[in-house]
Amino acid sequence: MKEGLLALVVNFAIALIISPFIIKWLRKLKFGQNILIYVEKHKEKSGTPTMGGVVFIISTVITYLIFWNKNNLFATVTIMSLVFFGVVGFFDDFIKIKFKQNEGLKPYQKIIAQLGIAIVIAIFSYRSSLVGSFVFLPFTNKLVDFGWLIIPFIIVFYLAVVNSVNLIDGLDGLCSKVSIVVFIVSAIIIYITSLNFAGVYFEEITNLVSVTFLFVGGLLAFTLYNGFPAKVFMGDTGSLAIGGFMASLFVFSKNYLLMPIVGCAYLITAISVIIQVVVFKITKKRVFKMAPLHHHFEQTYHEAKVTHGYVVMSIIIGLLTIILYV
Repeated sequence: MKEGLLALVVNFAIALIISPFIIKWLRKLKFGQNILIYVEKHKEKSGTPTMGGVVFIISTVITYLIFWNKNNLFATVTIMSLVFFGVVGFFDDFIKIKFKQNEGLKPYQKIIAQLGIAIVIAIFSYRSSLVGSFVFLPFTNKLVDFGWLIIPFIIVFYLAVVNSVNLIDGLDGLCSKVSIVVFIVSAIIIYITSLNFAGVYFEEITNLVSVTFLFVGGLLAFTLYNGFPAKVFMGDTGSLAIGGFMASLFVFSKNYLLMPIVGCAYLITAISVIIQVVVFKITKKRVFKMAPLHHHFEQTYHEAKVTHGYVVMSIIIGLLTIILYV
């Protein structure tokens, strides 16, 4: 745990140092965000450098290599998922910028790429003696065996988590700040549940928790540039990378069902989009002024207040969850 906190500080420092250079580089390449024409309040943000997620991806990989340790298979695959999902997001962002549009990869192209990564990790997890087909029930030490069904479950889980995190990235600092809270809370709970185990599994989970704190360091530094008013956006490069890391954290710790609790901000964001689309197709009427839900609130409140509200909600739910686990 101490190593994880030290790694957090190191990653924070590295991300803080490289951020100005990467932002300057993105500006030089004219990698500016194209704003959707119907998001009126964001017109002034057009041209703000995007693909800023490369900051915490690079700093996290560098820091991880510095703190490389034994029994770190979970941590290593988690870092790999961060990178691979980040690469998918990078291509998505690059296409948007290259062709000066807000649509990057086609939806089916995104899903196919995400599906490929998820399938590989699902098979790896199922065949691992340390993960297998078991799922922790929230607030208990009980495990449920899903058998071979864990493979499609993991695949769907990755797609759901990655795209939910992607959807919440709509306001300055919203995704990065909420994710920091979710990662810290999740890491604490996962460590608590791992105390009932010993041997290699405990070491793997401890290293996974440490690398989660390590990642938080990069995100903390990024928020200094991504908070309102944002000097850089993380883009799909960053949001998909965060989603990939987050999904892996829950999969390898077998705490899949913890995600919709501590990550309820992502859940309500995804649900709001589904409701808006379904109701509009049936009735041609909108339930929300805009979807996802944070844009609905933004029509009434300043986006900084909306972000603050989401973060506070995540903290409160996180603390209550930790109390129930202790």
